[in-house]
This record gives sequence, structure tokens and C-alpha cells, in this order.
Amino acid sequence: MTDQIHIEQLELYAHIGVTEGERAAAQRLILTATVWPKRQFGALADDIANTVDYCEMCAVARKFSDERSGCLLETLADGLASQLLKQFPITKIQLELRKFVLPDVRYVSVSVTRTHSGLD
Repeated sequence: MTDQIHIEQLELYAHIGVTEGERAAAQRLILTATVWPKRQFGALADDIANTVDYCEMCAVARKFSDERSGCLLETLADGLASQLLKQFPITKIQLELRKFVLPDVRYVSVSVTRTHSGLD
């Protein structure tokens, strides 16, 4: 399992934060993700139906974050990774979510790595 698809710095928005005031307005987040497709690239026969539609994956990530409201970036990252594993033909996902919340810090980020359980 070596073939990967990488999405670099997708802009998302979510109502996220520990305080109610922080969650009041959607905050800008940046998603970077690497996924390992179930099929190796050599077996795709140049047909999008055989691979991960990364345009659709980005749309799902945006929708997921838009519709969520919660306290922790960690919880959002975990939920997003689980959703993408369920919805797309991937065996593994590694993602990082960045949040721009502290004035003297470029960003704060969380990272998760999840694998498909094979129980679906």
C-alpha cells in the first residue's frame, strides 16, 4: 500500500471553540490530508470511477465542517477522518487541521491517522 493522494491546505470553516463566543462565528481552518486508496494506481484503467474522487472528498470535508459545531479541534479531526473513511474507497487517512486562534502563534494544529476497520 504505497500509492497516495494528498490534499494540501484546503480551506474550511467551522463553528469551533471552547467558549460560546468562540463558536459564535465560523472560524477558518486549514485541512491537509493524505489518503491511501483501496486500489493501486496501476489498476485504475484511467477511469475516475476506479479511484478516489478528490474533488468530491474536498466537498464532503467542507460540508462536514460547515455543519458541525463543537468545542475541540481534536473531536472535529477525529469525526472528519471517520466520515471520509466511511464514504470513500480508502484504507487509511492521515489528516492535519490547523486553527488560527492565538495572536502570537502562527497556528495550532491537530493530526490524526486512521485506518479502515474492514468491518463495513
